[in-house]
Amino acid sequence: MSGADALVGVVLVSHSKAVAEAVAELTVGLAGQGAKVPVAAAGGTPDGGLGTSSELIAAAARQVDRGAGVALLVDLGSAVLTVKAMVAEGDELPADARLVDAPFVEGAVAAVVSASAGADLAAVVAAAEEAHGYRKE
Repeated sequence: MSGADALVGVVLVSHSKAVAEAVAELTVGLAGQGAKVPVAAAGGTPDGGLGTSSELIAAAARQVDRGAGVALLVDLGSAVLTVKAMVAEGDELPADARLVDAPFVEGAVAAVVSASAGADLAAVVAAAEEAHGYRKE
């Protein structure tokens, strides 16, 4: 895809492969049957352990990059640090990759739903970041 048809890609970075994959499945399911948003899970380490991997994150970002930007949502701790370093270095991720400051599950759902509606990268990031305000009481 390119031009006006390009969709923002979403990468879900977690310390756990199972968590990243489950959140990816949830977001795609909630976005609706016709959603074609490129979503990729980058969870755990290459050997299947808990942790984060710049190699897995970079591969996931390349997989979802359609030319409209890539939003990266992370769970916690070293995932944040890893993605921040990758964005700062700028050579492993697409040029228009953004670390999103959002709660992992709620932000991921908001990002994928807005991307599926054709929102641009700034709007996808804003939708995900608005999830900070979601109250559960």
